[in-house]
Formats: sequence, structure tokens, C-alpha cells
Amino acid sequence: MRSATPVSVVRVSTTAQNWPPVEVEPPVPHPDAPAPGSALGTHYSQCFGCGDEVDAGLRMRSTVGDEEHMVVSTFTVTKEHQGAPGLAHGGLLTCAFDEALGTTAGHLLRVPVVTGRLETDFRKPVPVGSTLYITAKLDGVAGRKVYVSAEGRLDATDGPLAVEARALFVTVGVEHFVEHGDPAQLKELGERHADWDVNP
Repeated sequence: MRSATPVSVVRVSTTAQNWPPVEVEPPVPHPDAPAPGSALGTHYSQCFGCGDEVDAGLRMRSTVGDEEHMVVSTFTVTKEHQGAPGLAHGGLLTCAFDEALGTTAGHLLRVPVVTGRLETDFRKPVPVGSTLYITAKLDGVAGRKVYVSAEGRLDATDGPLAVEARALFVTVGVEHFVEHGDPAQLKELGERHADWDVNP
């Protein structure tokens, strides 16, 4: 039997949430971080998010923003990325944000990071054929924890707001990838980021 007591649904806005959720130090980009306007290359050719060798991958491209602590990434939605007919799959949009947020943390701090937590808020459908402009920013650092947030807008950096996300990343050493990944494929990754601080 259904309860006669009405159930209320409360929508919590991102501005009402405490973010970052812990006390943090202001983020300080690495002295050798890419300059504003710099295009960021793929971090691994077979990465589903940014790699060029994954047929149905997202093939995201990122550029360091003009404002400090920011990176702008783009993702063009193709029919391979559909969920509902003609619309991007929510899971792939979340994947795009994971890539954009991780790229921001990794490239600006020049340390390897892995995703610890990712929250995504969907505000507007993202149609096939549209390009999502994801502007991500470093929000703070607490020890090994790096807090990053982003918003995704349709077809321009000032287009309609479609998706927002917040994430916690954790800095790791190279041993994380050796233990849990494919050591034979680490060579390309290591060569590409040989100047990063891999054991912070």
C-alpha cells in the first residue's frame, strides 16, 4: 500500500554544495606547465578519451585557457556516441568530463592522477553533431587530493549550459600503473611524460 504522506524531491544546486568539500590549498600550476593558449597533445594514443587510435573514441582536444588554472576541451558527438536516438549517451558524456578534468589536473600540475570520485549533473540534452565545450578549472589541492570542476556548453564556450561536473583526483606514482596496468604499453606513456613529477 502506498503511503499517504507525500514525498518531496529536493534538487540541490551545485552552488549550494560545499566544493571543494574539504579545506584545500590554492592550486599552484607547475613551473613548467603549458602556457595559456597551448594545445595539449594526446596523453596516450589508445586512450578512449583523447587517443587517435580508437575508432569510436571521443578524440577530445584540449587547450590551456587564458585564465589561470583552466583548460578548455572539446568533444564532437557522433552517431557512435548515441544513447537515445540522436542524443549523446550520458555515460559517454561522463567519460568526456573525466577526460577533461583529468587532463586539467595532470597537465597543469604535471603529475599523474587517477579518478577518485566524479559527479555529473545533466542540464540539457546533447545532440549528435554538436560539439561540447568543456571548461575545467583546478579548485584546490589537499595533500594527494586534487579537486577540479567543469561546465560543458553546446557549440561554443558561451553556449547553452548542458552538463556540469566535479571530481576528486588522487596523485599516484608510476608504480600504480605498473601494478594495475599493462607494463608493456607503459613505454609510450612514460616517454610522453618523462618530465612529469611521477613520484610526488
